[in-house]
Amino acid sequence: MDQIKKYLACEGRVNIICAETTELVEKARKIHDLSPVATAALGRLLTIGTIMGSNLKEANDNITLQIKADGKLGKLTCVAYGTSNVKGYVENPTLDLPLKQNGKLDVGTAVGKNGFLYVIKDIKLKEPYVGITPLVSGEIAEDFTKYFAESEQKPSVISLGVLVDSNGVKKAGGYFITLMPDAIESDINQIEKAVNGAEPISKMLAKNMTLQQIAETVTADSNLMVLLKEINPKYECNCNKDKFLKSLLTLNKEDLQHIFENQPTIETKCEFCGKKYELRKEQLL
Repeated sequence: MDQIKKYLACEGRVNIICAETTELVEKARKIHDLSPVATAALGRLLTIGTIMGSNLKEANDNITLQIKADGKLGKLTCVAYGTSNVKGYVENPTLDLPLKQNGKLDVGTAVGKNGFLYVIKDIKLKEPYVGITPLVSGEIAEDFTKYFAESEQKPSVISLGVLVDSNGVKKAGGYFITLMPDAIESDINQIEKAVNGAEPISKMLAKNMTLQQIAETVTADSNLMVLLKEINPKYECNCNKDKFLKSLLTLNKEDLQHIFENQPTIETKCEFCGKKYELRKEQLL
């Protein structure tokens, strides 16, 4: 079962969120029939999405994450909720690219380096918050690190990983480390040294390390304070026929009449889960 856990390290001066997202990324792979590189890219986005969702106050608050760049994957989208549940899709799910020289999936090339990261937070205020930052590498973790530093003035360390084999997603997860306002120089040095010496998050998960063991490893602190009970995120779509009807009703009457001139029904398909809905003319009338 996927899980998110939160801790404080360095006597409360460093915050760390650890997540395992293997099951939800595998569900996304199956729904969208993702290629390995598309699985890795969307899986990383879903993982940071569920981590960010865990910081929302209300269950119906949501964050939309989008990456629009010049890579052949096209646009990547993730929607995360205050429950930490997520959904997402990628524009070109079957893209296949050669592995990099080190044998790893070439996510950066697939996503593209020339483009932007969009973060749209809807916490039920008058207007949603929108943050936009240029991409750094297309590797996603680095791009979100830049976003948090520039848009939220929050220095952080982010690691995201998806391990894919011939059977699908073997392991997926990530961690998000942020400094509290009272963090001191020795805390920064300790975290930097620990993170640089740690294995990738997907490899640590593949070794069946617990989230607490991973948190202890990347903070070099064996006396962590546990912040909250375990959260179990899922890949879950909340689409329904009424939502599609409402979206069609944003069109004017003439456009709707034109749509139904030669067909009694319209079939729509949800981008997030693939579910199809048949909408009849009588329903719209």
